[in-house]
Amino acid sequence: MSQKPQITPQQHTQSGEENKPKVRFITIDAEDAGQRIDNFLLRTLKGVPKSHLYRLMRKGEIRVNKKRIKPVYKLHIDDVIRIAPIRVSEKTDSVSTSLNVVSKLEEQILFEDDRLIVMNKPSGMAVHGGSGLSFGLIEALRALRPEARMLELVHRLDRDTSGCLVVAKKRSALRHLHEQLRNKKVQKFYHALVKGHWSTKLTRVTESLKKNDLKSGERVVVVDNVNGKASETRYKVLERYRGATLVRAFPVTGRTHQIRVHCQTSGHSIAMDAKYGHEEFDAQMKSKGLKRLFLHAASIEFTHPHTEQRIKIEAPLEPSLEKLLSTLVKE
Repeated sequence: MSQKPQITPQQHTQSGEENKPKVRFITIDAEDAGQRIDNFLLRTLKGVPKSHLYRLMRKGEIRVNKKRIKPVYKLHIDDVIRIAPIRVSEKTDSVSTSLNVVSKLEEQILFEDDRLIVMNKPSGMAVHGGSGLSFGLIEALRALRPEARMLELVHRLDRDTSGCLVVAKKRSALRHLHEQLRNKKVQKFYHALVKGHWSTKLTRVTESLKKNDLKSGERVVVVDNVNGKASETRYKVLERYRGATLVRAFPVTGRTHQIRVHCQTSGHSIAMDAKYGHEEFDAQMKSKGLKRLFLHAASIEFTHPHTEQRIKIEAPLEPSLEKLLSTLVKE
């Protein structure tokens, strides 16, 4: 079994130098071998611009086995990278672990081992920062786990969707799971509360979908069976209520907003969907206390990248959704 790459700061004995950047040595193991050094450094030295890393390699400030290298150099097992002192800029929007939403993330971990973390992502939290957001779940998780060498999203969930989200702790696990996603070996089941009486005969929706970017910068997805991408969602009725149905959705393909648009085009918009919802239905659900999109990634099943065993992780509904269901009248 390979050991983790060792990162060793060169020791300084003079007083007052504790906070100065230090020379670092990284020994490559089997986990990181085979990738280009520029990609490895971008992931390892977060906060250092790509252009700066390229300049350091050109100047010989970053070397492998005491030799100058180019950004395209592919790392080998036992390579020793020497990195000259670099001051990583502290971002003004760095994530504070004292924030309530960040500190509570530890409670949302459903599964964890040395290769994976599966989170029960809260609704309203983006999976990553950007588009005016200073941080998302992955940045918050990195702040909570500063010792982790790697934490990368395996897939994504819409900001307002809650539930199972997989984060890789090793590059090999990320590759393994991405291959499973490409080959449709990952099964993700969602629970959604939708408008009206969903027919038991409606088990598949196969409308093609196309992304449109509006002038405002907002992205909407529309049904377009001529120019859109082939899409398929399979549905099963879980519970019927007066004026609403709880359905299980299984997206065979993984298009943006797929479940939401397929529900809308079937005449059964998801409760409190700001983009594809039904105004009257949303008002009814809001009056009963619903404050968020009722779409939840209830479970995910995949082959574990190390044990090769199939595992299934389930995420419970948050209390507010359970409470809403308890107020609805069953048919």
